[in-house]
Amino acid sequence: MLEVHQFACLSDNYGYLLHDPASGETACIDTPDAEAYLREAGHKGWQITQIWNTHWHPDHAGGNAAIKAATGCTVIASAAEAERTAAVDRFVAPGEIVALGDFEALVIDVGGHTMGHIAYHLPEACLAFVGDSLFALGCGRMFEGTAEQFWATLARLKTLPAETLLYCAHEYTASNARFAVHADPDNAELAAYAARVAALRSEGKPTVPTTLARELKANPFLRADDPDLQARWGHPGNAVATFAAMRAAKDSF
Repeated sequence: MLEVHQFACLSDNYGYLLHDPASGETACIDTPDAEAYLREAGHKGWQITQIWNTHWHPDHAGGNAAIKAATGCTVIASAAEAERTAAVDRFVAPGEIVALGDFEALVIDVGGHTMGHIAYHLPEACLAFVGDSLFALGCGRMFEGTAEQFWATLARLKTLPAETLLYCAHEYTASNARFAVHADPDNAELAAYAARVAALRSEGKPTVPTTLARELKANPFLRADDPDLQARWGHPGNAVATFAAMRAAKDSF
């Protein structure tokens, strides 16, 4: 089975090393901090052979060149962000496959945070690396895309198997929980989830990864198609408008 090594880096990022023991290959999922990735790989005794970028932002692709120089690894990134991502060897589009040993990952369009944001879904391992598209109890800021595009992204992610482990890129869950409870105050699943988050963070423990099943019940951004939430936000029957209203509210919360 694949191994995921998760570690904190920068101020609130998570770094991920994805390792296949059978082939000996290791992929960096994004590269927020080259020094941290090289150090963690060294501690594990793993040789970095690939980088899988989710999007071009410096806290996701800023370490590409340094890690490539140190390891000779192959860098994979979104074709839609070719001019904005450094040191890339292979550009991929949604629907294409990348592989780590015998494990295949489907490239998924998750645009909205950035226009060309992609995620990597490994169905055999039941996990997905979603970057800044979806967070535990939240979603990324809509820096480049439209509400229609971002809701389509979330609707796409909602179709993954419910047991999928979602590895997002930041520890934002406590802040997200405060807004989520404001957005959807009558949700008992959310209230219980928020309490678990508070307990974990009080102990300095991560709240990531999460599961899609948990997010489907509690994450208000994934529930913009819920009639009760639509009514609460003043947009009955309109998931896009409900999503847009909540995203705008979160931006200034």
